[in-house]
Amino acid sequence: MRDIDGKTRVIGIIGDPIEHTGSPAIHNFIAEKLGDNVVYVPFHVKDRRLEKAVEGAYALDIDGLNVTVPHKIAVMQYVTELDDAALSIGAVNTLVRIRGGYKGYNTDFSGFMRQLDSVDMQVNGREVIMLGAGGAAKAVMYSLQKLGAEHVYVLNRNVDKAKENFGKAGNVTVLGFDEWKQIPSGKYMAVQCTSVGLSPDDNDCVISDDGFFELIDEAVDLIYRPKETVFMKKVAEHGGKAYNGLRMLMYQAVSSYEFFMDREVPGDIVEALYHELDS
Repeated sequence: MRDIDGKTRVIGIIGDPIEHTGSPAIHNFIAEKLGDNVVYVPFHVKDRRLEKAVEGAYALDIDGLNVTVPHKIAVMQYVTELDDAALSIGAVNTLVRIRGGYKGYNTDFSGFMRQLDSVDMQVNGREVIMLGAGGAAKAVMYSLQKLGAEHVYVLNRNVDKAKENFGKAGNVTVLGFDEWKQIPSGKYMAVQCTSVGLSPDDNDCVISDDGFFELIDEAVDLIYRPKETVFMKKVAEHGGKAYNGLRMLMYQAVSSYEFFMDREVPGDIVEALYHELDS
């Protein structure tokens, strides 16, 4: 049992829903291993209370917050400063306390890139199918472009929203989920960025047509609970390799912790953390 006293620093995460989050386990594990006097807690924040939540966190001297669904884009209007990458991506997942408010960062993109590297998934020159167009998808798109994707097909329920977010890029095609058959036949890398299939709705899949999964030879589903989603199972059933988003979660969380505490997390603790999460 960790001691909490008058000098304990507070960091946390805001989102809706929040029950599924694995972030407290990650950050508190790191804090315990490093001996940092800090505690990480989840806060359930509805859309209509987002501004007040950020203001209240600052008033309570909370040192930092992670931001999850559905607030990663909306929270940008309530920060004092924005990191260059967060500004380019158009989404924030990390708030770090500064004078007068919070500075917004995005560690999702670096977490995603580190996950791809850890499983040797190569993006350069590949055609990619990305499902979703929200805050996480923005970070993924930023990563795919930096890593040299040849072309990205974005599938989303709201086509107008996806076009607004990604339509200006010359190597991006935006389609509705029901228009996936317009993607030329071939083999693609896929990234599932929606919350469809997230526990407790883990029998859901964003696309159910088996023909779609014949296009995919490797995929990442950003969901990490359950450990194997229906999307991942369908990729595997059609001969592809599929990974959940656990390593992305871990890597982005490590980066966030380093921002919060202004210190590096050693590699041996990162590896111990992964084994703890995957057990």
